[in-house]
Amino acid sequence: MTTLTHTKRQRQTRKKLDERPGGIGHTPFSYFWLIILALFAGLPIFVLLFNSVKSGLELGLNPLGFPKVLDWSNYVTAWNQGNLGQGLLNSLILVTGTIIGVWICAGMAAYTIARLDLPFKRGFSNYFFIVISLPVQLFLVPLFFLWTKVGLVDTLPGLMIIYIAVNTPFATLLLRTFLVGIPRELDEAARIDGASEWQTATQVILPLATPGFLTVGLIVGLSAYNELFFAVIFISSPSKLPIATAFLSFSQGFTQQYGLVNAAGVIMIIPVVVLFLLMQRRFISGLATGGLKG
Repeated sequence: MTTLTHTKRQRQTRKKLDERPGGIGHTPFSYFWLIILALFAGLPIFVLLFNSVKSGLELGLNPLGFPKVLDWSNYVTAWNQGNLGQGLLNSLILVTGTIIGVWICAGMAAYTIARLDLPFKRGFSNYFFIVISLPVQLFLVPLFFLWTKVGLVDTLPGLMIIYIAVNTPFATLLLRTFLVGIPRELDEAARIDGASEWQTATQVILPLATPGFLTVGLIVGLSAYNELFFAVIFISSPSKLPIATAFLSFSQGFTQQYGLVNAAGVIMIIPVVVLFLLMQRRFISGLATGGLKG
């Protein structure tokens, strides 16, 4: 008995030493790899920033080094030539509509699978997994003909519906992991108090999954913001193009205006970086919570 107690104390002491700053679990070797990973993730961003303020000549002679002269005219030219203001507005409309649509569709589907006695519940989950694994290019031709027939080609609502359909299966599976972890006793208590199924869902269960909805919203929003494939095919009017397609306007024949491309890239990532910095805690905690629940 004494030996077991002593062994238990040793394990607890070793765990405390591993968890404290500078302890056994925080060796210089681990910090070395963290620095390498930080450089691997940050260096491309610094190169993008440096190249966005270089002239075309300096960019060709010094593509990876510090700029000798700051040429801020790239941002003005990129903003005007790429029509980035209108592109940002179109992307804002697309992202907002896509997030709200996915919240509604995926929220109802995830609640049905996670909280209700639905027949073939496992079959629906497997169906969503299969849909996620399929390449979206398979549906391009019939979808284009259908959108042409119903008049949704070259419209932001038509592109928004596509984004909602593409992102809903993944969002449903992710939201389901949050809803499964909520105790079933809350449903029973709400029904005993006379709440309908709609009231139970909207006033009791779904509000508890707010971190999941925020996580889904951020992931879906970034996906819609960066999407290029469907935007180029289904939108033809320059005034309706999202910002992700602005890079196409910086090509002249077989040459690429790399200074303008880098400047437009910086302008494009600023809203994403600001949004992520504001929501990073909720995003990371939401992913961790979702990954721990069945």
